[in-house]
Amino acid sequence: VQLQASGGGLVQAGGSLRLSCAASGRAISSYSMAWFRQAPGKQREFVAAISGINGNTRYTDGVKGRFTISKDNAKNMVYLQMDSLIPEDTAIYYCAAVIYLSGIRTPLPTNDFGKWGPGTQVTVSS
Repeated sequence: VQLQASGGGLVQAGGSLRLSCAASGRAISSYSMAWFRQAPGKQREFVAAISGINGNTRYTDGVKGRFTISKDNAKNMVYLQMDSLIPEDTAIYYCAAVIYLSGIRTPLPTNDFGKWGPGTQVTVSS
């Protein structure tokens, strides 16, 4: 089982990218899925999640209104549409299955699809 993120690249500020996450070895239909990112010298952080139960979405404050997460169970894919990109969005982006715990604002990654993959690099130039 694994998740393979792709779609990253170099883009100017204000531009857009669409990241894709292909799942293999296990169906994502019953899983909540999320995107995380790690900028140079910083810890990995939560970006966006989509519930496997009701499709509700959740975003970190810095990307609300600019990023949209979606999930295609038939294709076993998760997407992250990123618009109005800013240099602070520069990071390696990863996808993961997640769980929501009561009292914790951001969902936590699980190992249901194995360890973190290589991710996909997003670089936003000013």
